[in-house]
Amino acid sequence: MLTQAGIVRFPADIRALVAGVLAAPEGEDPAAWLVLVGDPLPDALASQLQALKAEMAAAAEPAHPHSARPHSACPSPAERLAALRAALKRRDLDGFIVPRGDEHQGEYVPPRAQRLGWLTGFTGSAGHAVVTAARAAIFVDGRYTLQVRGEVPADLYEYKHLVEDPLADWIAAALPDGGRFGYDPWLHTIGWVEKTRAALERAGILLVACEDNPLDSVWHDQPPAPLTPVVPQDDALAGESSADKRARLADDLARNGIAAAVLTQPDSIAWLLNIRGADVPCTPLPLSFAILGADASVDLFLDPRKLAPQTGAHLGNQVRVRALAEFGAALDAVARGSARVLADPSCTSAWIVDRLHLAGARVEREGDPCALPKACKNEAELAGTRAAHTRDGAAIVRFLRWFAGAAPKGDLTELRVVERLLAFRRENERFRGVSFDTIAGAGPNGAIVHYRVSPDTDRRLEPGSLFLLDSGAQYLDGTTDVTRTLAVGEPTPEMRDRFTRVLKGHIALSTARFPRGTTGSQLDVLARLPLWQAGLDYDHGTGHGVGSFLSVHEGPQRISKVGNTVALQPGMILSNEPGYYKTGAYGIRIENLIVVRPLEAEGDLGGAERPMLGFEPLTLVPIDRTLIDRALLTGAEVAWIDAYHARVRESLLPLLDQATAAWLAGATAAL
Repeated sequence: MLTQAGIVRFPADIRALVAGVLAAPEGEDPAAWLVLVGDPLPDALASQLQALKAEMAAAAEPAHPHSARPHSACPSPAERLAALRAALKRRDLDGFIVPRGDEHQGEYVPPRAQRLGWLTGFTGSAGHAVVTAARAAIFVDGRYTLQVRGEVPADLYEYKHLVEDPLADWIAAALPDGGRFGYDPWLHTIGWVEKTRAALERAGILLVACEDNPLDSVWHDQPPAPLTPVVPQDDALAGESSADKRARLADDLARNGIAAAVLTQPDSIAWLLNIRGADVPCTPLPLSFAILGADASVDLFLDPRKLAPQTGAHLGNQVRVRALAEFGAALDAVARGSARVLADPSCTSAWIVDRLHLAGARVEREGDPCALPKACKNEAELAGTRAAHTRDGAAIVRFLRWFAGAAPKGDLTELRVVERLLAFRRENERFRGVSFDTIAGAGPNGAIVHYRVSPDTDRRLEPGSLFLLDSGAQYLDGTTDVTRTLAVGEPTPEMRDRFTRVLKGHIALSTARFPRGTTGSQLDVLARLPLWQAGLDYDHGTGHGVGSFLSVHEGPQRISKVGNTVALQPGMILSNEPGYYKTGAYGIRIENLIVVRPLEAEGDLGGAERPMLGFEPLTLVPIDRTLIDRALLTGAEVAWIDAYHARVRESLLPLLDQATAAWLAGATAAL
């Protein structure tokens, strides 16, 4: 059938392609991958290929010890640990670190890179394991102190805290003087390597870069790299052509005497080239590396099998698509003549920096040149994100109307709510998936900041409780992220007090006016002050950057207690999400996305002596009025809530049926 369709592929090639497709997340369109075989395909061939994919998926052995399909051939955690120790012994290593991250230091990693999960069983999003001949430990942060004990065997691993238990101290205690501690230089930044090497040298321990990863040598059913179509992002949605972006950034490189910039963040590359993919969950990007030259040319390193038929023409002649195997030689070439080459030390692997140094480059350790322009959305991107938020708001309002009728019955569970919300969002034709795993915390689960519901933790929504729902979506024209805390039945006075204080902080930040040059860390106190006045606080940042049909967590801007030197600029999208968490009882968070906008010198600002900025709310979702204590609000705060609800109502009514519109009218009635 392949020959009849004019496709020159061997069956083995097709099976390898399907294996890569199966190593990527299942998207909203299960047939999207077929363009990697051919476009168009005869219906009979397309059906046979889908059948092959289903057959290979059913036959695949689980790659994770907590898989829903346990297999008798799957080694136990103890067997995996023993196999790794044997591999270390063969390499004359006394210890080795297994991080959660991949070569790109990204938030989401493909199955192939989930080495920490394969070895230990831990499914959290941050952490690392350290293995020596006699001891092993897993290091996680405070979000996962309970989860790690449920997933990782205590008889095999010591439980350690990422911050409170310094890694170098544990290694120094576990290894003998003169010990050799290994690491995979692809999986750690140059900054981590230099800091760790210095600490271990003081203890008489040598940090050793491994040519290959010892764990990979014993992970016999390690999935292949993911294969999903790399497709163009329409210039009308991007607001600027890739050629113009490349020229703008290349001019900056040339002006500073820099020959090239090495790009390792896939979302930066996707933004620069106006392409999208689906190699990892929740974020529409293709895993890749790139080198941007001062002449505006780009070498793009990825598996050529990923390119959809129209993508080559979209990229144009100045973008050379090259196999990943050519990346090292390309680094050598760009470094010749002691060229100055830019690499971001916060996200560039030690392997890349070491290779550049060995080739003679003068490595300029500066930030990713795409990060700031990517963060400052243009008007086309902002128009797209406003449209996406309007459609998303309509979907959530339909959900909230359903929730208002179903929750009082007492038979809803967290998983049921997650499924229903997803169904409402899927009614939108531009929906491409969730932007992160939904946080749906009932009662005490809401007090776990990064809670993820599972069949084992699924909790019923009980009368008299609070329900925290933090969710987001990826649409072709924008990315959303919204949190609402909902009362199930009658809230207590304490719940209403805490909710209203969080709301006051949310309003204070949303209405802030500030001069150009202000950073997010300078504004963070506004969101916390109403809680501080009652001796309360929350232990997470107030706001993170958000991409445009890209990562829901984007830098370089943020709003946090942690210092940040990046000034807020027009077009930057951030979250505004203060909260309060009472351990064992409930959690509260109110989150809108907001965009930085310039303010006109009029009205109260008529005498302004400096350019001023403010925020425009993007999220259009009602705030639960039953949780508001009116007595704690000022007149200005009441006016803000009423104005916000009026805008929600006016924006969404055209998209709603009559019954849902009537419900929204009540939910957004003036206080």
